Amino acid sequence: MNKSIFFTGQPIFSQVLSFLSKSAIHQISRKYQADRYCKYYTTYDHLVSMLYAIFNQCTSIRELTSGLLAWEQRITHLGVNHFPRRSTFSDANQRRPEVVFGEIYQYLYNRYAHFLADSRKGRKSKLYIADSTTISLFQEILKGAGTNPADGKRKGGVKVHTLINSDHDVPCLIRLTAAAAPDTPFLKQIQLPKGSILVFDKGYNDYSQFERFTSEKITWVTRRKQNSVYRIKQNLAVNSSQAKLGVQKDRLIVMGYHGGKKHTFVKARLINFVDPQSGKKFQFLTNNITFAPATIAAFYQKRWQIEILFKRLKQNYPLRYFLGDNSNAIKIQIWCSLIADLLIKIIKSCAGKKWSFSNLASVIRIHLMTYISLNKFLRNPEKALKEKVVYHHKEWSLFPT
Repeated sequence: MNKSIFFTGQPIFSQVLSFLSKSAIHQISRKYQADRYCKYYTTYDHLVSMLYAIFNQCTSIRELTSGLLAWEQRITHLGVNHFPRRSTFSDANQRRPEVVFGEIYQYLYNRYAHFLADSRKGRKSKLYIADSTTISLFQEILKGAGTNPADGKRKGGVKVHTLINSDHDVPCLIRLTAAAAPDTPFLKQIQLPKGSILVFDKGYNDYSQFERFTSEKITWVTRRKQNSVYRIKQNLAVNSSQAKLGVQKDRLIVMGYHGGKKHTFVKARLINFVDPQSGKKFQFLTNNITFAPATIAAFYQKRWQIEILFKRLKQNYPLRYFLGDNSNAIKIQIWCSLIADLLIKIIKSCAGKKWSFSNLASVIRIHLMTYISLNKFLRNPEKALKEKVVYHHKEWSLFPT
């Protein structure tokens, strides 16, 4: 049988995995000795298995192992030489450190950041957004947040601390902690270039980090907490154009409480703002005194982008049912979901046709093991599939039974 021009020799899943570098993964694995006691099931095999489970939205290890076994004739294209047994997969999820997959994600982000949407326009955005989201668990594996439930069965949770560049729409810095962990320590791990703009919610209330950002020439924008103490130093004039946009007051203040021995005073700018559409009132804090007050409000409004990211992750990936009952397995699955999200974003930015993220993720899931050129398929999926079917019908007619 002759080869078709639409028969690439590899399924779509294999073409997605081509963005991964086996040599880089092996190097990261050696750094953490992740394959030290593994004869066959390497870190790369583990990653491929997890990505298969995530793309297919498997909710159990049996679904994963039986699914890979069903494609035994095609599994060699994935670079996997051995089928994982359920016990082998479970042991790997428990023993292999989750930090390995975190570093794999960071490597992929650094390598493909220039492919991501809006990052190839010449001017890179200086706007960064920090926030966290909580993934609830059915067991108290990691300490959950909130009060104890009435039935006494407290559930655990994982908090995903995230920093994104507004151009890339994928995390550039991630830390995983228990859901009960506070948000403020995450600010200490954020290192940005001079001139950056950092937006975060009022839950990140750390005056010492505010001062650090100011000394590093980083503009920060947040909201004021109701119980915060401040003194007004100067009232700034609000012109008519800014008032029409919703700015009510613009003041220079000093935040901090005088009573304690260890106190930090922060010079800031307090802007009272009313949304012209909804009528909601906001108080924004920033260390920047040159931007117009409405511009500061617009920066904070872009914080909603990270909420859309969290919604996308929870809707398109299996983050309700985990393939392990220990904290290491749960964190591995979260890291691999982030890797899958990054791969789809890269494919979406390189596709010749505009795709919505949910449609692209669904199409890849349905045709994960279809032998067809991913590039041609994304440009015109109906045409590519139709011509593929027509070709095979012609081939079948050459061999009558």
